[in-house]
Amino acid sequence: MSAQQPRPGTAIAVIGTDTGVGKTVVSALLVAACRQAGLSTIALKPGVSGANHNDGAEVYADNEYLAKAADADVDAVGVYRLREALSPHLAAERQGIAIDIGKIIERVEEARRSHQAVIVEGVGGALVPLSLKTTFADLIPRLRMSVVIVARAGLGTLNHTLLTIEACRARGIEIAGIVINRYPAAPTVAQETNPRELTRLTGLPIIGLIPELDVSVAALRLPAPEEARRLDIASLITDDDQTENDHSTTLAADAAHVWHPFCAMDEYLSEEPHPLMITRAEGCWLEDSAGQRYLDGVSSLWVNVHGHRHPVLDAALREQLDKVAHSTLLGLANEPAALLASDLAEIAPAGLEKVFFSDSGSTAVEVALKIAFQYHRQTGRPEKKEFISFTNAYHGDTLGAVSVGGHELFHSTFKPLLFPPRLVPAAYCYRCPLGRELDDCDLACLEPLAKLLAERADRTAAVIFEPKVQGAAGIIVQPPGYMTRISALCRRHGVLLIADEVATGFGRTGPLFACGLEEIEPDIMTVAKGVTGGYLPLAATLCQEQIYEAFRGRYEELRTFFHGHTYTGNPLAAAVARASIGLLRETDILESAQSRAGELTALLAPLAAADHVGDIRQQGLMVGIELVADRKTKAPFPTAERIGRAITLKARERGVIIRPLGDTLVLMPPLAISSTELATLVEATSWAIDEVIGGRC
Repeated sequence: MSAQQPRPGTAIAVIGTDTGVGKTVVSALLVAACRQAGLSTIALKPGVSGANHNDGAEVYADNEYLAKAADADVDAVGVYRLREALSPHLAAERQGIAIDIGKIIERVEEARRSHQAVIVEGVGGALVPLSLKTTFADLIPRLRMSVVIVARAGLGTLNHTLLTIEACRARGIEIAGIVINRYPAAPTVAQETNPRELTRLTGLPIIGLIPELDVSVAALRLPAPEEARRLDIASLITDDDQTENDHSTTLAADAAHVWHPFCAMDEYLSEEPHPLMITRAEGCWLEDSAGQRYLDGVSSLWVNVHGHRHPVLDAALREQLDKVAHSTLLGLANEPAALLASDLAEIAPAGLEKVFFSDSGSTAVEVALKIAFQYHRQTGRPEKKEFISFTNAYHGDTLGAVSVGGHELFHSTFKPLLFPPRLVPAAYCYRCPLGRELDDCDLACLEPLAKLLAERADRTAAVIFEPKVQGAAGIIVQPPGYMTRISALCRRHGVLLIADEVATGFGRTGPLFACGLEEIEPDIMTVAKGVTGGYLPLAATLCQEQIYEAFRGRYEELRTFFHGHTYTGNPLAAAVARASIGLLRETDILESAQSRAGELTALLAPLAAADHVGDIRQQGLMVGIELVADRKTKAPFPTAERIGRAITLKARERGVIIRPLGDTLVLMPPLAISSTELATLVEATSWAIDEVIGGRC
């Protein structure tokens, strides 16, 4: 976009330093200024407290005023109307309702899609509670809004405004500038100097000095057009990118030099019009070099949690960059990694107190296998060196991780390089290898594991599994009680249990970790993917204290774990991971994601009857749609037809990115996805399925 083009869906939040500073009037001025600039503009007020009464009817003057300023229906402006003039969470409680943060987010996102500018008037100051857990300041980053702060001119301005700025910056909120409202024609010394001092102290611009205007919210008298021009809105609504990049150069470089993972390169290079070159992102959306926007239906390969360009995560990265980008953990410590280890130990299943950092899911698993092997050698059981894993398992691409994998498509080529695992059948209820039905199977698929442990526990170092969902196998969801049974078998036979939570961790299946679904406590747990919210490579292997203790001793005893990576515990990645965990703990995103999971179930229900949809598997916001040539026989499509790939390419025509695992379509959006975006994801997927195979016999 050129420098003077408006950013689509620009959202600006208007907050005040305290009550009575005139947020509603300033919001109306911003609406008017944006409309004068030729932008389609709407105002929104998430919550208005305090009703007036007119002939027995409740009237909310602020909403009426903003609706008139935006030339909109009053119902399009307000979200929650609260009768008593109290803090929103208290007013809502006394009215017998609960404020649904997801509903507010949905309304703002709808407005962004239909308007070029959205002015969102806050509910008071930055830290006013919307609910018991969420303040308005918590909501702003989730909606990727910049903020305009409305302040008074006189005494107290510096203190109140600086405190508001500090609260916003601590949460990674971008502050666009300050409006000084009711600026007098004959200012006192304090009123004259305060705006200049605010700019000097904060570096923020004064967007406008607004005098006492002849307007009235109660009487719906709006500012005159010339009064709206007192606000400098150019920086709020235009893109700062001054260059128009010629992306043909980068596309050519990609084709000439980049070898893409898990891609048949001839197929990739033959995509028409060309493979997507992603150049920007915001929220749940990606943008390519041609300016086309796509819903990120797979969280950029299962990693994105809070949406792209989240202000809190951006701020954490920038703040750490001002300190140190990297220093080694080999003999040194760094602050973000130390604090992240503490955070992980606090939120992980009980007992996982020790954290070994690495760089990816594969390396985290490699660490887990080596720790388990060395642990037994150093506790007098060197014969315990075998690993048991499951068919269809995927634990990564390094050789140790491949050795315990059970995915023939990915791993068969490398068999001569691998140590042999003990594979046992995994649960796959749609294609049960035993031909049993879930209602009366009593988890018979775990009998081979029980038998193998009974025979070889004295030689088995660990059982490794993906809790609740085998991801790369096609989002195969394990039946209830499956994890509990595996854990109990390992405990009974004195075998370590390794839970690979690389794909399932950080809210993807509902709770923070899939182990929490059945409250199992593994001996070792691996995490990666969502740990940084999808920003930077980072992984960790968490261990019980007793395992760590087996590695303690003097150097000459050779009990050291001789393993490490150059970028282990990278401070930038660790700082972003801490910020992401903070959002998971301090906002309602986990509750919201569980609500979205329920909506997703309902949206997918009609698709289950489609002719070539064999099975729809879902756990939280992980979905696999297995396509079949024949529903009755469950016969798959011929591999050469590449049905899954054809459907994912077709979905791009509707602005949605999904990925296939063979002929299983994977939907795995960011946890922060809205209801409308979720509906878009399912609608585009259903349409693409129908377009590609809907008419086949």
